Amino acid sequence: MIKDLLKDAEHRMQSAIKNLSDDLSAIRTGRANPALVERLPINYYDTPTPLMQLATISVPEPRSLMIKPFDVTTLKEIEKAIQASDLGLTPNTDGKVIHLNLPPLTEDRRRELVKHVHARLEEARVAVRNIRRDSHNDMRDFEKEKLISEDDLKNGEEALQKLTDRFIEEVAELGRKKEAEILEV
Repeated sequence: MIKDLLKDAEHRMQSAIKNLSDDLSAIRTGRANPALVERLPINYYDTPTPLMQLATISVPEPRSLMIKPFDVTTLKEIEKAIQASDLGLTPNTDGKVIHLNLPPLTEDRRRELVKHVHARLEEARVAVRNIRRDSHNDMRDFEKEKLISEDDLKNGEEALQKLTDRFIEEVAELGRKKEAEILEV
């Protein structure tokens, strides 16, 4: 019973880490990265659709992205979505593809991005701790209902804490890597 609870907690914590990783990949660094725009919602026949489903995104140069829509009629909608986003990029189009040139980040913008990364890291830590709290409460309920012994509860709590510590460290490591990427000139 405790093993199932720990397995479920681990799975949920991995999901939190995956979400964090996806969010961090969309934060701009000095280099061009397709993840920057691939989840950008595009109005495709009145349905918000991620850009990665409508176009191929490539990196022809370290500071530029090239977006080639599968359907040329979506070019205008993709342009509108990029301009409306908070990326601060201006799309250049030649009628078939969109080129995005990423200007170098200013020192102020880098600091701003690092603050944003720290906020996302804290949200992920809170998510991991909430999962720990829920699992811990479930263990206590099992003990109150006499489904597990007091020793099982104690061992389960220790295993849950080790699991939580491991994922909190993983969050910190993702944060250190992203911060280094952003501050790299």
